[in-house]
Amino acid sequence: MFSVTVRDHLMVAHSLRGEVFGPAQRLHGATYVVDATFERPELDSDGIVVDIALAAAELSELVGALSYQNLDERPEFEGVNTTTEYLARVIADGLADRVKEGRLGDGAAGLTGLRIQLRESHIAWAGYRRAL
Repeated sequence: MFSVTVRDHLMVAHSLRGEVFGPAQRLHGATYVVDATFERPELDSDGIVVDIALAAAELSELVGALSYQNLDERPEFEGVNTTTEYLARVIADGLADRVKEGRLGDGAAGLTGLRIQLRESHIAWAGYRRAL
């Protein structure tokens, strides 16, 4: 399986519901390093997994729309704990939609998998992997 990873970052404010979250139940900021890994079993006719520039641009646009936002105030997150794991799925699903729309180029039609990792510190991160 071949893969290409592009990286960006995401800065948000949010709070989490539930005793398990301790002080994170209060409004706080979070900064994530976002890695998006695109996978396919064979290279395309150009010998690549995906156009890196297009993949980076689409990831940047997607996380840019969430950055510097209080997620507690966004209607699409109402009633949801915006955990690192949950946000990884949101980003994965958003990128998957962009692949299907052709926004990562014709060669991206051969992609079979996508993995998102959100690193919230040097000792903790979470991810989500999905088929395309």
